[in-house]
Formats: sequence, structure tokens, C-alpha cells
Amino acid sequence: MLVNAGMKKINFSGGEPFIVERGRYVGELVRFCKQELGMESVTLVSNGSLIKEKWFEEYGSFLDIMAISCDSSEPETLKTIGRYAKRTEHLRQLQLIHDKCAEYSIKFKINTVVCSANWEEDLSEMIETLNPVRWKVFQCLLIEGENCGDIDPAKKMRDATDQVVTKEQFNYFLDTHKHITCLVPESNEAMRNSYLILDEYMRFLNNTRGRKEPTKSILDIGVEGAMKGSGFDHREFIKRGGKYEWSRKGTELDW
Repeated sequence: MLVNAGMKKINFSGGEPFIVERGRYVGELVRFCKQELGMESVTLVSNGSLIKEKWFEEYGSFLDIMAISCDSSEPETLKTIGRYAKRTEHLRQLQLIHDKCAEYSIKFKINTVVCSANWEEDLSEMIETLNPVRWKVFQCLLIEGENCGDIDPAKKMRDATDQVVTKEQFNYFLDTHKHITCLVPESNEAMRNSYLILDEYMRFLNNTRGRKEPTKSILDIGVEGAMKGSGFDHREFIKRGGKYEWSRKGTELDW
């Protein structure tokens, strides 16, 4: 339905997509989208910790972009954020993924969320070493019902209120890295309405009011009907640099 409605690109993110069947499940989705649906661009977002060489052997030829979430190169900072790994292991894994992406002609991208734990950190050396085609730098965004501490008390790990940074702190991080040419910043304002997010029930998630409010499923009212309630702002999409070369063939289309 989505392809028939004009969808050219899909981005699988989580959670961590490689948890289920050690990446085989998402790998088959990637294969299906590229091989069966003929989509022009297929992207995966992962923290990278569970990705193995064998995955690339099976599914690398079907993927256009691999985006790896990396918020710091310092063990203590990673531990504070909740992504702890020894520095040498963390950087070694990132380099392995980078090299495999190059081997399979996959565009290698890095995503970083600027938060209270890392806004003063200088990641220049790591970024210049890994040399991604694109470095997306996001301002930590609170979403009601997801990471504001307003849900099940047993899930305190999803309370990110102490990780929020001010515009000034976010801009400090950007200024520290202004010499990095592949850096693409996204403030809270830029993120809020400029993505089309689809959940497992095939519902678009409208985030215009600071929480993910689902539309009716496209299976019930069709893509066009659901799009009307998605909150998607095409102007913000263009403004944040959503149009660029995103396929392995180098074709510039919408993202």
C-alpha cells in the first residue's frame, strides 16, 4: 500500500532491530523491501553492538544506509547514558561496521543525541576517523508517554528528563564540531513534525503535541486518509535537509 502510494524509502529503527533473531528478522525485512518491493532506499538504525560480519554476508547487498547510534567515545559517559561498553571495544565495533559498509557499498552514517552527559564532549577525532557520509546530531527530545517518567514506575530507565539540554548547550556542541562537514543538526523544533513514523499496527504517529498520537491504521482507512492525521510538515522536512543522496546509487531523492 505504501509503495503504491509513492513511498521510495524506508527506515527501520527501534528499540534495537538486531535483538530479534539476532538480526535475521530485520534482515529479511530489508531483503523484502529491496528485492520484492523494489524500494529505492532501505535504511537501518542500530547501536551496532549486535551486528556481525555474517549479517552483511546475507543482507548487505540489500541495504542502502546503515546508521549507527553513537553518543560518546568515553566509557563513563556511555555508562551514564546507558550504552556502556569499553572504549576499545566500542570503537573497534564501529570501525568493523564502517569497513563492512564500505565493502558492500552501503552508506555509513552516525547518529548522536546531544544530552546533559555529552554536550561538552569533543567527538571530532572519532568522527574524522570513521568518516561517515552523514553525521546526524539531535537535541535530546522528550516525548510524553515514552521518556518523560510519566509511565510505568517500573520503567524508570525511560525517564530522560535529566538528559535534556538547553538550546545554548546544543549550540555549544554544534560550535565545537562546526569544522565537521558531514554534520547535520536537528533541534527539537526540526524533529517534531518532519518525520513520518509508522508503528507496528501500521498507524502514523503524530508528535505535534509532544506525544506520539496514533492515527487510524492505513489498513482501515488507507494511506491518504491516515496521512491527514500524521502531523507531517513537508516544509520542515525540507528545512532540516531531508532531501539528499540517500541511496547506494547516489540518487538524490526525498528522505
